[in-house]
Amino acid sequence: MTSTVIDPHTFDELQANAGADFVAELVDTFAEEAPPLLAEMRGALAAGAAERFRRAAHSLKSNSSTFGATRLAAMARELELGGLPADSGDIDVLAREFETTLVALRALARP
Repeated sequence: MTSTVIDPHTFDELQANAGADFVAELVDTFAEEAPPLLAEMRGALAAGAAERFRRAAHSLKSNSSTFGATRLAAMARELELGGLPADSGDIDVLAREFETTLVALRALARP
């Protein structure tokens, strides 16, 4: 499952350059920072704040890309570039993909 969620080449390169212990810390930081970004997207949608929404989606996309979480990054990019969605359905899908991604990252990042 992890190889379909995380690009193994990107993740291996990150570990080779940063070290397994540091990558494990990065995964923990991602686990802490992504839920507030998803909440920010929800809040921005409710407030009609397109720029806030775009920034939160951009941050999630960038953080996901660091690990090779290509599906999550692509989904966040679509939201970043698409403007405010009509409802929170796409954010819900993004949140589920984040959870799947986090499980895969934690499995790979065991030092």
